[in-house]
Amino acid sequence: MDQLFTTYLGDLLAGLWMTVRLTAVAFAGSLVLGTVVAAFRVSPVAPLRALGRFYVELFVNIPLISLLVVVTFGLPDVGVTFDLFTCAAISMVLLGAAFTCEAIRSGVNAVPVGQVEAGRAVGLDFFGVLRHVLFPQAFRSVVQPIVNVFIGILLSSSLAGVIGVKDLTLQVSEINNKAALGLTTYLLAAFAYIVIALLAGGLGSRLEQRLKVLR
Repeated sequence: MDQLFTTYLGDLLAGLWMTVRLTAVAFAGSLVLGTVVAAFRVSPVAPLRALGRFYVELFVNIPLISLLVVVTFGLPDVGVTFDLFTCAAISMVLLGAAFTCEAIRSGVNAVPVGQVEAGRAVGLDFFGVLRHVLFPQAFRSVVQPIVNVFIGILLSSSLAGVIGVKDLTLQVSEINNKAALGLTTYLLAAFAYIVIALLAGGLGSRLEQRLKVLR
């Protein structure tokens, strides 16, 4: 255990920082793209609804590891090349946006129809209703589902090592290969993931309570 912290502390911190960066970028991208897809799914325009539904049905049924391989090794075949971090982030955004979309859509569907009609009565078009009526209320009611998406993205980031991104899991694996520390390194990584997930859950709960008070 002493060797782990004296010799490999820098590698562990570098891996943890990579995991945090990747999770933050992927979550932010998922939130933006998921919101756009959710707008498509509740749109009165049939082709947009169909496109939104197709996106969700496609990406919720693709394993992240398959998406990582396709983005990393498939796109260069058509002349599109990204660094490994970007490939991992793109893959996680595409997948996370599908789940974010469904979380937001559930919040939109929970908004009373009367409020939508009131928005239209004062002259708001569809995008105006989305911006001023539906989305503000939807986001307040789906804080925990969105936090769950964040936690899912955090845990799925451990697969980024498959394509060579030196996140916490890959760093721990390489350390274990060098020092043969057994389960110790993996337990430490698991502890780090648990702490981040619990902190996110706690912050989500506090935010949800504050938003309830403001409603």
